[in-house]
This record gives sequence, C-alpha cells and structure tokens, in this order.
Amino acid sequence: MKYVLMFTSTPELDAAVPPERAQEVYGRIYEWFGEHAEHLDDSGAELHPVSTATTVKHGGDAPVVADGPFSEAKEVIGGFSVIDVPDLDAAIAIAKSWPALELPGVAVEVRPMIVDYSQFEE
Repeated sequence: MKYVLMFTSTPELDAAVPPERAQEVYGRIYEWFGEHAEHLDDSGAELHPVSTATTVKHGGDAPVVADGPFSEAKEVIGGFSVIDVPDLDAAIAIAKSWPALELPGVAVEVRPMIVDYSQFEE
C-alpha cells in the first residue's frame, strides 16, 4: 500500500535550533533515505521555505491567488515522500524513525494514497 509521508515543522522553532545541531540532524536525514530506499516509491522532495509559497483558493466567482500559504496552522510542510509498504503499521514504523522528530515542532503526517480510481467510476 502506498502512503505519503509529509514532513512538517514549525518555522519559529526551526530558527531556534543551533546550526550545528540542524546540520547533524540533516546528515542523519540523508542516511534515513538510504536506509529506507527499498520502501521509497519516489525520490521525495524537499520544499523551499514557506515564504516562497503561493496559494490559489476559492474566491467566490473566480479563484484568487495569494502570497504565502493559506493555512491557519503554525506548522508547514517542508517536504514529502511516497512509500510503498504492506500496511499502516509499517508506514508508522518508518515515520517514527524520521531523524528530525528529535527537534521541537517537527511531525510526520502519514496518509494513504488513492491508487485505484475505479471506486469513483459510475
């Protein structure tokens, strides 16, 4: 089963992490991708900072474009990866090993992917 792991953090807390600590954790993240390569269904992607985001949202008669993310959450998605594992327990086990979870404000959201769209056909 395929799952998307969305790696989130809180920018204000990220800024408080000493650069040496951030670099050490980032090195372990690189190793994490190697350790879990057999389950990765893609190369994943790290995203540019949230300050570069543009959001298109419902605006009544026509979509509206806004600078920045359109979310009331304090957390932002910093990257994602698609994994292919037998079940949710396996996906959670991989998510729990994400090295950045040691840092404040970091989380991994795990969501199953829809891969069979036949259920939506009439």
